[in-house]
Amino acid sequence: MSEQHAQYTKLVGLLDERGAAYRVIEHEPEGATEAVSALRGNTLEQAAKCIVVMVKTGKKTKRYALAVVPGDRRVDLNALKALLGGTYAGFATQEAAERLSGSVSGTILPFSFDPELELVVDPALLEHEEIFFNAARLDRSLALRTADYREIASPRVETISQ
Repeated sequence: MSEQHAQYTKLVGLLDERGAAYRVIEHEPEGATEAVSALRGNTLEQAAKCIVVMVKTGKKTKRYALAVVPGDRRVDLNALKALLGGTYAGFATQEAAERLSGSVSGTILPFSFDPELELVVDPALLEHEEIFFNAARLDRSLALRTADYREIASPRVETISQ
């Protein structure tokens, strides 16, 4: 089993264990938010766009955040920098993002299983009954009841999109 399929299995196991309401959606392999939303049939506002951000907090210290925003918005790096008390914020390298998230780019889950990766979700995403995201695979997505997502993922909810 590949590492990304291991993340998928881990997530589905967690959701099943917690009794979450979700649907699996199989589709053509796609990682771009707009294109995969069209394949799944959801609005961009319901798509969880997941981006790993690196925030420098000192000369030799940094923190990582998993920023989750609606698919029709962009991550506000300045908001994350202020939120985490940083002096600089930028997108994490692909290597760091994939290592911390356990998934390849385009399939990063809106869940953090790594203590070094703080989960921060924009409240606009949580206004919908369901959220949609690639489930650590380019060919499979989940539609997850938002209330279950909030309860299981326990994200920090802050305005981090523009």
